[in-house]
Amino acid sequence: MTPIDPAARANVHLVDHPLVQHKLTLMRNKEASTNSFRRLLNEISTLMAYEVFRDMPMQEVQIETPLETMTAKVIDGKKLVFASILRAGNGILDGVLSVVPGARVGHIGLYRDPQTLKAVEYYYKMPKNMEERDVVVVDPMLATGNSASAAVTRLKQSNPKSIKFLCLLTCPEGINTLYREHPDVPVFTAAIDRELSDHGYILPGLGDAGDRIFGTQ
Repeated sequence: MTPIDPAARANVHLVDHPLVQHKLTLMRNKEASTNSFRRLLNEISTLMAYEVFRDMPMQEVQIETPLETMTAKVIDGKKLVFASILRAGNGILDGVLSVVPGARVGHIGLYRDPQTLKAVEYYYKMPKNMEERDVVVVDPMLATGNSASAAVTRLKQSNPKSIKFLCLLTCPEGINTLYREHPDVPVFTAAIDRELSDHGYILPGLGDAGDRIFGTQ
């Protein structure tokens, strides 16, 4: 087993709320239907979003309550971008958008070369004025870490204000790889699993997230 670099581990935020862990267990079950898996991913993404946005910057505005004028705090959702790593990242989008519906959405198309396990980019589309925005990269699995690192490297070319990485599962190899390439990017995850298989899958894991979300093989 690959050990986790202590500095890299300190950069990981484990969302261990009972509701998150309960839903993750249901998702891991190989008998879970496509419909159930997709619904649970939506629900768990919504719950995890609360932790991701715990330190989100706010601004004060003046509003009228039914009784008087007051100053209150709001977030600027339009300054936030969810960057989905295709295709599985799209399974997280509905859940996080239900929390911050004003956020913009970008997409990064990457596939893993079956021989090298390296990420190959085939699509990239982000909102304008990225230098004014905070980015949350979403992908259910942080496995080898190669796709995550490639996505963050590409995003940094647009100079966003900040980048976070949100995933459902990760493992020591993925944590170490992403931290080695991008130590400034915190990771939010529901579980740190044991290890990678020889084929780059997380063990014990939950299988191929994209296939389980979309009902493909």
